[in-house]
Amino acid sequence: MTGATLLLRQVHPSFIQAGRVTSQAFRPTPKDRSLLSVYDGDQITAEASWTHFTGQDGCTSAGVLGMTVGECAAEGLPARPDPEPFPEHAVIDFTGLTDNQIEKKGKKLKAKAEARGWLYQPPAG
Repeated sequence: MTGATLLLRQVHPSFIQAGRVTSQAFRPTPKDRSLLSVYDGDQITAEASWTHFTGQDGCTSAGVLGMTVGECAAEGLPARPDPEPFPEHAVIDFTGLTDNQIEKKGKKLKAKAEARGWLYQPPAG
């Protein structure tokens, strides 16, 4: 991965409120152990990542947004490959941050991803 690598984030439908994505989509939950799961855009397209993700039991996604490794690094959030669950998997590391810091950084990642726009959304229907 390079600084320009896009990190592809699946957006659960519950993270869309009044037609807008919430910053919750860009923050790890307690079960994530401070690691936000993403796909490595150097290894998979946004559409293929959506197909892979939604093909797993219980996984739904309204679409794919993304930010770069460099944008994460600028927020003090290192990103790295994490190929254990599958080869294209990567994580953004929020380890050691307070809940308040996580929330603020999640909002910044959301703003970067929104400025880029949807990288993939499934056809309506």
